[in-house]
Amino acid sequence: MKPLLETERLLLRKITLDDKEEIFKLHSDPEVQKYTGEPVVQSIDEIEKAIQIRIANYKKYGYGRWATVLKNGMQFVGWAGLAYLPEFDEIDIGYRFLPAFWGSGIATEASHAILTYGFDKLKLERIIAIAMKENKASIRVLEKVGMEFDKFAPYEPGSEDAVWYWCNKKRLTKNNRD
Repeated sequence: MKPLLETERLLLRKITLDDKEEIFKLHSDPEVQKYTGEPVVQSIDEIEKAIQIRIANYKKYGYGRWATVLKNGMQFVGWAGLAYLPEFDEIDIGYRFLPAFWGSGIATEASHAILTYGFDKLKLERIIAIAMKENKASIRVLEKVGMEFDKFAPYEPGSEDAVWYWCNKKRLTKNNRD
């Protein structure tokens, strides 16, 4: 499958059902799921249903969460991309990677490319990101790529406050010049 985005080290492409084993490995890891607010996935069936939703979202919105692979060796490392959050009427950037790749700069590299794609190709006005307050590594990535703190607010009713960030093209361009 042809990649949608390419960075120095990464290719980002649509997730397909062929990715179910790798996605299961990612979402069944308690360390990966720790700061997501989502339970550890228990079965391939759950993953297949989630992938079907992602495929539908590609068609509906023209973007989504994308499989992220290393160019060198074509190894699956996780996913990254955009998602429409209808409950907030916002477009969210998000990512999840296998722990072996944490701290390697992959989240920052992918996020830079995704923000640029969102503003330049998709002509989005604004992109947000939501992280749990305890997820310091993810917050660092959001700040590195030029997103700005917006507020502390729950992501789901009854949940603890999460950290909300935002970015627009003007802010992204300004940060890339600084």
